[in-house]
Amino acid sequence: MKSLIKIFAIAIVFIAVSCKKDTAPNYQFFPQMYESEGYETYGEAAFPNGIEAQLPVEGTISRGHIPFDIENTIEGYELAKATLTSPLDSTKVDLVQGKELYDIYCGICHGTKGDGQGNLVKREKILGIPSYDDAGRAITAGSIYHTIYYGKNSMGSYANQLEEEERWQVVSYVLKLKADLEK
Repeated sequence: MKSLIKIFAIAIVFIAVSCKKDTAPNYQFFPQMYESEGYETYGEAAFPNGIEAQLPVEGTISRGHIPFDIENTIEGYELAKATLTSPLDSTKVDLVQGKELYDIYCGICHGTKGDGQGNLVKREKILGIPSYDDAGRAITAGSIYHTIYYGKNSMGSYANQLEEEERWQVVSYVLKLKADLEK
């Protein structure tokens, strides 16, 4: 019986070895895993109707985005300046966080004191940054928020870098800097 088992085992090994052929590829059980079909970006397979970049559905809002109801116009700026106030009450205003965000995003141009003497102004890379206490500007919380959201003149928008509450923290800190400069 033992010799029969040995012969059977040798036969199985011999059959397994004899089936291996180095010149021919082995059988692939799931060929789609190894040889995937390549699609051209925005090609016919992905967009059969020929439209490349699809527009979002009318009325949809990006996740995490809160739309700003005031327009990016001079009239919108004046409206924000006159009517927009901070939704943060005095317990939620965090001047430490406002200073950190101001130093990161604003201080390079506007200066750490709000006097318009940031590093880029001192190096004459950007010119014409006014101080927060300039009488002709008469900035308010609404005008600061509108400017952070949309940008103004050579200053770009920071709406993508700062969330809504962070923008209001920066507004509170800018108003503190303005009060400090007016003393």
